[in-house]
Amino acid sequence: MKNIELTVRDVLERESFQKAKLAAGATGLSRKIRWSHILEVREFESLINGGELILTTGLSMALGLEEQLSYIRKLNELGASALCIELADNSKQIAPELLELADRLGFPIIVFEEVIRFVDITQDLHTALINRHHKMISEMDRLSGRFIELSLMSNGILKILQELHEYFRREAIFISDRPSPYFYPSEAKESEAALRDILEAEGGLEGVGRYLETSDNRYASVPVRGPGQVWGRLFLCMDEPLQDDFYFLILDRAGLAISQVLLRNRTIEERKQNLEDKVVRNLINGQRMDPETVRAVLSARGKNMYYRVFSIRMPEIPPFPSQDLLEEELVQRALLIRSLFQRHGFFPAITSGESEMAVIAFFISEEQQSRRNDRFLPLIREFRNMSAPQFEGSRFGIGKTYQGIADVRRAYRESEDVIRLQEEGITDSEFYEGLGIHRLLLLLKRSGELETYVEDYLGALLEHDARHDSRLFETLVVYLECGGVKKEAAERLFIVRQTLYHRIGKLEGLLGTDFMEPANRLALEVAVQAYRMLEQTEAEKRLPVH
Repeated sequence: MKNIELTVRDVLERESFQKAKLAAGATGLSRKIRWSHILEVREFESLINGGELILTTGLSMALGLEEQLSYIRKLNELGASALCIELADNSKQIAPELLELADRLGFPIIVFEEVIRFVDITQDLHTALINRHHKMISEMDRLSGRFIELSLMSNGILKILQELHEYFRREAIFISDRPSPYFYPSEAKESEAALRDILEAEGGLEGVGRYLETSDNRYASVPVRGPGQVWGRLFLCMDEPLQDDFYFLILDRAGLAISQVLLRNRTIEERKQNLEDKVVRNLINGQRMDPETVRAVLSARGKNMYYRVFSIRMPEIPPFPSQDLLEEELVQRALLIRSLFQRHGFFPAITSGESEMAVIAFFISEEQQSRRNDRFLPLIREFRNMSAPQFEGSRFGIGKTYQGIADVRRAYRESEDVIRLQEEGITDSEFYEGLGIHRLLLLLKRSGELETYVEDYLGALLEHDARHDSRLFETLVVYLECGGVKKEAAERLFIVRQTLYHRIGKLEGLLGTDFMEPANRLALEVAVQAYRMLEQTEAEKRLPVH
């Protein structure tokens, strides 16, 4: 690994330290120095940030042995790089126990045996540090440009990993959300497999920190991000944790270049999906399609392959100023959604519109498990947690499970029915199976029989309320919801029991004295739901057109 940072070993080679000697802590010569600091006080905890070369005239040597040992331990714990002591006075000596402790900790102690000007040393070190900092910036610019250059070449990802390997002299590995392996050198194949196994065991690419360990090695790790999600992780083998963010910045730049390669390649792939979009659009609209074309585009077929249609309705947005911008947005959406579904084990076929998307989500399952909703629940949770702004506030509906392609239109209508009832405030379910009685009401509504049903069971009651400005319909709804428990119904209506009896008498006059018999009660409960559905439809018709 190229060393740009200033270390204790580098300092000892500088001209200003030619008269210094290393007294102890030789194993700590690789410690990084970020600054120098003159320290002549005993209480210094708030003064040390880590990485300082401490300069002192030997005040600590005037302390007792235990205090001297505590002084060294504390400097080491706070992350100081080394201690430089001026010992021009022969009466001052470093205790052997102190040198032994420094050796054990790997904490360098440097001794000047003559009077020195600390200002000359600090000026020299600060100049060296500033020069190193400029060198780091220059190196960062050079590497960033090199990574971008490599990203434009064929096999760009592999070339970027090779550049990292040549710079750090360590294994460089990239693991994406797809099975294609990327690593350099070729001996890193087993390491790539081990890292992939760990990621799969720990739940994927998202929940990985800066470091990951296999049984053989430790790796630094940075995420490689696509639009709204993590597409992969870049790993660099290392002997010890990287002590400076500079090296992580290099990995970040390499990861950014890799993300550009992935974005370009996946955008090209997505643009090639025009035929898929057309096939899916025709299938959900019930148009006839050439069977060979369908088989070629929707290749996810098999004995244990099932599907559901997943519809997404996005909030209304201002029209796109040009067709090119709309096409670019549709490609980005499809790219994001396709990756999301694939990550959860689905084989998606997608069609996109300006404010809606439909996904035929194929999946492999045993027949008895194919209708379970819990397969989609993790996907729904991740969808809700996505940071992609274009999907914020979206609704989605999921049709029933099917196997034959001929049922795609039916599955799509089911998913759209779910969204429609969500918008009407009738259901919170994302699944068609969760609609309950409203599935039958939708069929009645489409046949034109829903109004007739409501009129037959509630017509006289609604007419009475309209003529007398009464609240018998509300009373009926609450009374039904309370299961005929008068005390609970009166409390919910905020009326006394006697008033409720009076209203129930009027309900019996309009609906019949047996309206709470099981069969009649069921019919009325269905009629109430049907009336609410019709009422919501009429309210939508009255909304102003913008």
